[in-house]
Amino acid sequence: MGMEKVRIGSQGAVVSRLGLGCMGMSDFYGERNDAESSATLLRALDLGVNFFDTADAYGFGDNEELIGRAIRGRRNEVFLATKFASVRSRENPGVWKISGRPDYVKAACDASLKRLGVDHIDLYYQHRVDPQTPIEETVGAMAALVKAGKVRYLGLSEASPTTIRRAHKVHPITALQTEYSLWERHVEKEILPTLRELGIGFVPYSPLGRGFLTGTIVKREELGANDSRRLRFPRFEDGAFERNLSLVGRLRAIAARKGVTAGQLALAWVLAKGDDVVPIPGTKRRKYLEENAGAVALKLTAGEVAELETAVPPAEVAGERYAAANMQAIDR
Repeated sequence: MGMEKVRIGSQGAVVSRLGLGCMGMSDFYGERNDAESSATLLRALDLGVNFFDTADAYGFGDNEELIGRAIRGRRNEVFLATKFASVRSRENPGVWKISGRPDYVKAACDASLKRLGVDHIDLYYQHRVDPQTPIEETVGAMAALVKAGKVRYLGLSEASPTTIRRAHKVHPITALQTEYSLWERHVEKEILPTLRELGIGFVPYSPLGRGFLTGTIVKREELGANDSRRLRFPRFEDGAFERNLSLVGRLRAIAARKGVTAGQLALAWVLAKGDDVVPIPGTKRRKYLEENAGAVALKLTAGEVAELETAVPPAEVAGERYAAANMQAIDR
């Protein structure tokens, strides 16, 4: 039996129950291996995982080019999502700017289409909300892309409930992408209820806590010197890392009892939150892709969900999800 498909949003989009985050294939998480990454993308399609997520900022466009090369000849099998608004350059890779200006929206889309080698993008997200540009202007420009046939559906990333409502009035929003996992549950209070009220799908990124919840990272030194988790994320800092490792130990113990991996159990918890929740765990290796795909068959009872939430309570997670400077770019 192939991968289950689900509707996302209220405009008719249908995607695999689990997506594939492609960022780490080209940037942020250690060395690149384009050959293995390409093989992973094709293996995903063979498994029925058709929801690929990228962005123009990942690898300065390299990630889009990688995906474009890999899916050539199989484009009709892919539900392709990419993002704009995070502006960075190879010359100053650590400097991030945000733009939601209408002229930039069109230019960014055209550039992504060229790199991907496709004639349309299935789901086009604003990567971060531009506080200097009214969301109505940005989404208006995105809506024009839909009318032109360059984009099928629209999405937002890390947007507040107020911004989501304003955007949805301009053009129906199909999906919101925001971090969500056993150790990051801020969306549950206001964001998820807002999405469900409006009929917008939810796409959690980092559902495995940037790999931490898999239980395979046991020492900070295992992460490369240039791995962004060591440089940008407080939960991986000395002190916080060790405290969080104890939470993962609890997760691993429950997983061992059930005969599954910690990563599969963590993904199953996210999947149990509803058919309108479509996580996009990232990987650049076929081995972990296949492991993640296996989580879809793992159906948790309400009691098992509660057990996991007791084992990994938000109050015991050490460190913010982003450094203070990065949190300033989050729409709240």
